[in-house]
Amino acid sequence: MASNFARRLEGKVAVITGAASGIGEAAARLFSEHGAKVVIADIQDELAQKVCKDSDQTSTTCVHCDITKEEDLENAVNTAVDKYGKLDIMYNNAGIVGIIKSNILDDEKSEFEKVTSISLVGTFLGIKQAARVMIPRRQGSIIVTGSVSSSIGGACSHAYTSSKHGVLGLTRNAAGDLGRYGIRVNCVSPYAVRTQMAFDSLKKMGKEGWDVYSTLNGATLAPKDVAETAVFLASDESKCFSGQNFIIDGGFTIENSGFSLFK
Repeated sequence: MASNFARRLEGKVAVITGAASGIGEAAARLFSEHGAKVVIADIQDELAQKVCKDSDQTSTTCVHCDITKEEDLENAVNTAVDKYGKLDIMYNNAGIVGIIKSNILDDEKSEFEKVTSISLVGTFLGIKQAARVMIPRRQGSIIVTGSVSSSIGGACSHAYTSSKHGVLGLTRNAAGDLGRYGIRVNCVSPYAVRTQMAFDSLKKMGKEGWDVYSTLNGATLAPKDVAETAVFLASDESKCFSGQNFIIDGGFTIENSGFSLFK
């Protein structure tokens, strides 16, 4: 448990999508430790309830939320306002990987639309619903989970890469739009985080060694590492940061692994 001195989100209210597992779960637990009241918005109801029970139940609540449905995101935001009186932080974390291996001649339109509908359109809807209640208060922090695939190609499928490029563009555009109201919008872009979803994806690719996804010796990215960056962006410490892409990848994107002088 964070000490009183370290409770960087004391008095703040947050909605976190995809908070029943993985990065979102780590963020929900860490936000709560730092004093925030948290609405866990996820389609995995049983897992969400477990996170709530493990946390301070006076400051954590769960809502069923399918981010492809605007009414679900509207309800999640309204729940935060109705129960806790306001919304300070919206962490749009939910998304999917979809297929792993991608060949544009074989990729199905339906798969491309499914991934972009959840990861990109769902993020747009989350930002929109957060802005609805943040604009009148003229303050707020909106955070988006991107990926290294937000800024490079070749690391994942066409659908996933397109959706994450779109998420970064949306982050920057929303930051420009909402900055006049004192609302900050930033993107957190990790790679190869130790989550079950990432493990399953790597296994399908025939790659199960985590150490190959970093040029920084000894650095293995865990969900809490991403959550700690989100805490910073949610806190007043980041009051001058907006429209930024925080890449958390152990140095993966600084090096061309196909042509390296350091291997």
